[in-house]
Amino acid sequence: MPAYEFKGLNKAGKEISGVRDADNEKSLRTMLKREGIFLTTVGKGGRKGGGLLSAEVDVAGYFERINGTDIAIFTRQLATLCKAGIPLVEAIGAVADQVEKPKLRRIVGQIKQSVTEGSSLAAAVGAHPEVFTPIFSNMIRAGEASGTLDRVLMQLAEFTEANVKLKNKLTSAMMYPILMVGIGGLILTGLFVYVIPQITQIFEDTGQELPFLTRVIIGISHGMREYWWLGILSTIGAVYGFRRWKRSPKGAETWDRRVLAVPVFGSLLLMIAISRFTKTLATLLRSGVPLLTALDITKNVLENRILTAIVEDARIAVKEGANLAEPLKRSGRFPPLVTTMMAIGERSGALEEMLGVVSDAYETQVENRISTLTSLLEPLMILGMGIVIAIIVFAVLMPILQLNEFVQ
Repeated sequence: MPAYEFKGLNKAGKEISGVRDADNEKSLRTMLKREGIFLTTVGKGGRKGGGLLSAEVDVAGYFERINGTDIAIFTRQLATLCKAGIPLVEAIGAVADQVEKPKLRRIVGQIKQSVTEGSSLAAAVGAHPEVFTPIFSNMIRAGEASGTLDRVLMQLAEFTEANVKLKNKLTSAMMYPILMVGIGGLILTGLFVYVIPQITQIFEDTGQELPFLTRVIIGISHGMREYWWLGILSTIGAVYGFRRWKRSPKGAETWDRRVLAVPVFGSLLLMIAISRFTKTLATLLRSGVPLLTALDITKNVLENRILTAIVEDARIAVKEGANLAEPLKRSGRFPPLVTTMMAIGERSGALEEMLGVVSDAYETQVENRISTLTSLLEPLMILGMGIVIAIIVFAVLMPILQLNEFVQ
């Protein structure tokens, strides 16, 4: 939405100037007229407090990130106010005053302005797809159509908070292994770059033939010291090549298929995807979103092209009159528990309730699996680091022991 610098006169004849966001000059004129300001001049592209300082603020806002926690807090506050019977425009304004991040506060202000001008909340939210997902706008649209916006907002708040909770658990579970790998990498780098070269000099002075393992360790140390730049360039090139391959349709499909086939972690990723799929679909159906629309939205939360294609095929089958459970069962990717519960829900007319049960069950399984993997990773990584360091120590001690035998 462009910004306009304007000058005008209020009812008392006093000159007023400032900057406002508006779709066009006509919208700006209508907005100011409603506030009792007669527009005299207008210019596009200005910013309040123009100049270098303003540009710096805009750059800071551009790089500011709005995460899931921010959206969850915003949704919960808006749902609470609407449930208390506060008019929607006043509720949005009250929430905007509580928002800490300037970028999100500005977006909420634009949503309030759009709703004030007669736009629906769903349309106002949908105008910011970089912040609010299609699930958001479609659930709100269904709530506005059915007159249950406050209940839908509460469901949306619970759904958003559950997603944030799951993401935080995954992040916290991965932090320890990443930290261990980082510390272990620094220790090994220090050994190869600083410690081993000093010991190597001692071996060279003796003039004895070194064992094969010792020569390998010395070669690695020499390569890290002399050709470190080649390692950096190779890493950058490998990462670039992998990301480019993964972005291609064939590469992405191949990667997604192989990820699901990885022992232990593949089944965990599948469980996470099923949990997201069932929870999102259940939330949309409870909010009154039609099944076909809900499936079209839900397939995008899977983040795996293989599973997305399966859900799309199921959506087409449902559109042609089939049940949802049957095409998912034929794919072989969805466990029998999931498809059986879906089939029971479809027959009994309680599909969203059954999906909620499946989602809760898989969330519990995901939490248990993550806890188990985390508890196993710690001793395995310590054991791995111990083995690597033991190999290095053994490679250093072997020529020393040989030298002692030669002296004796």
